[in-house]
Amino acid sequence: MSTVVTQSSTATATRTSSADVFHSRGEGGSEETPHDEYQNLLASLPEANVRALWTFMSDASPPVPNPRAIPFVWSYQESLRPRIMEAGRLVPAELAERRVLLLNNPGIVAAGMFGITDTLFSGIQLVNPGETAPAHRHTAFALRYIIEGNKGFTDVEGDKLYMCEGDVILTPNWKWHDHGNEGDRPMVWLDGLDLPIWQRVPVNFTEEYEHPRYPAEDTDTSEYLFRWTEVTKDLDSQPTSYATHNYTKYDGSELSAVVGADAYRIDENTWSPLRLETTCFVFHVYKGTGYTLVGKGIKQVKLEWKSKDVFCIPAYTQFKSFATSNSYLFSFCDRPLLQKLEAHRIFEVKDEE
Repeated sequence: MSTVVTQSSTATATRTSSADVFHSRGEGGSEETPHDEYQNLLASLPEANVRALWTFMSDASPPVPNPRAIPFVWSYQESLRPRIMEAGRLVPAELAERRVLLLNNPGIVAAGMFGITDTLFSGIQLVNPGETAPAHRHTAFALRYIIEGNKGFTDVEGDKLYMCEGDVILTPNWKWHDHGNEGDRPMVWLDGLDLPIWQRVPVNFTEEYEHPRYPAEDTDTSEYLFRWTEVTKDLDSQPTSYATHNYTKYDGSELSAVVGADAYRIDENTWSPLRLETTCFVFHVYKGTGYTLVGKGIKQVKLEWKSKDVFCIPAYTQFKSFATSNSYLFSFCDRPLLQKLEAHRIFEVKDEE
């Protein structure tokens, strides 16, 4: 369930620290806590394996959402593609069970973690012609958005699904799957997983299948496959300059308990609506050029993008996009997770520009 709230309801008072209160009491008085005794108390806590919550309350429960991730854009042609192609040349399949370059958000890295946002993982994966990435299954959910190549495939629980550019293929949690390439050039796709969640819930693991390939038969219809041709057909049928498509399973539910996905069309010289949600987003540009304004005031940043680039929007960060040419974008997000936690909020914000 999602909650819509007005922007004014997000205003909060500045939280006073215990240190401010302590020092404001001054010298003397029955309420005074002697400085040396207070410091001795704090110094004694680690040996008892306890910590004073009041010293980091704002970190544990901040007055407003405070994601570690920052807005960032990865250029595919200038940065990602040369490096993943070089990895394809230098790193044999025997060395890397999955040849992936993970997209590390600078804000996440600074916090000593990994991920493209606080809750989402993304990477660029390559499979060379003739290779097979061996079959396995894992606790984490994953989706693949196909960037380039021909005659690549993913086997999921017996369905052999051939990849076309723009397609989305799911490998739900604990489903056997493998990847291969029967084409004449490398297959490249964007991975989207909920791995950061499993850093805090330590029950994620991978089980290898007894053979390199899981038995599968060719099919063009599967609950794990979403053809880009069908998505664009829906987007182009909408008589507006901005169109959206929500990826759902056959029963109309989100793709997983944590990760959801959407696609967008933004016509040339038009804006998308201004958005502010508790959700974080990862975008891949299927086609087009433009930019996204993220944040507001002096903290606003401009992310310029073009075809095949990847960019991210942290949680609780307002943004809107402008297309300088007709543009199609894919995104995945953590909306289903927040809905289940009853923490998904959509804020009504006024676009003043």
